[in-house]
Amino acid sequence: MIEPDIFKNIPNLKAGQTTRKGGVSEAPYDSLNLSFNTEDEIENVKENRKRAWEHLGFREEETATAHQTHGTDVKKVDQAGKWEGYDAFITKKKGILLAVSVADCCPILIYDPIKEAVAAIHAGWKGTIHKIVSKTLQTMQSAYQTKPSDCLVYIGTCIDLCDYEVGAEVSDHFPEAFKEWDENRQKYRVDLKSTNRHWLLESGVKPENIEVSPYSTFTNADLFFSHRHSGGKTGRGMAMIGVLKG
Repeated sequence: MIEPDIFKNIPNLKAGQTTRKGGVSEAPYDSLNLSFNTEDEIENVKENRKRAWEHLGFREEETATAHQTHGTDVKKVDQAGKWEGYDAFITKKKGILLAVSVADCCPILIYDPIKEAVAAIHAGWKGTIHKIVSKTLQTMQSAYQTKPSDCLVYIGTCIDLCDYEVGAEVSDHFPEAFKEWDENRQKYRVDLKSTNRHWLLESGVKPENIEVSPYSTFTNADLFFSHRHSGGKTGRGMAMIGVLKG
């Protein structure tokens, strides 16, 4: 598991993004597949999830997950459970681990050290262009009086600019600064990490309070699950954040 430096040494805060290592699943889901929405054996996924939760000091019954829809709906969580249709969670309740599923999309974790509130966000290209990170911060402001300038943020591992080739139906929605034209392939490539970082800065997060993962799910497909690299048949990792009780 990759544990962000920006959250280290904060008492009781637990956060990380899983790799594909350390589980029990067999190829092509090898080995720490955390998704039931695959053809992997259910018992393997259960064991993998148990290992992931326990690594951060939580149990299955203390996690909040969702069936994600690449939308921008944000769920304020007051108890653990599973929901339909949310791509971002927020909570300030201790003892709940927020978890979002990824396999090329961009995971973003937020911690407000003043209000002790956390957020976990799944931002694919749709969530990115519709500013799900900005909406999540706005929801934290409304719910907890969070100030973006106080927040610490981790932009996790996703597919990087050099590998994310898209058609005009996607690239047309991205700011010019965060896409590049590939003359050979006659297509654009877009940058999920930089676009989301831009929205965070625009919302008031300080640049020194943002850490960006140096990894790519596609380039480092030996370490992370990548939907595009595998041709669609692969497992899913998770990015998670929560504050332990007491």
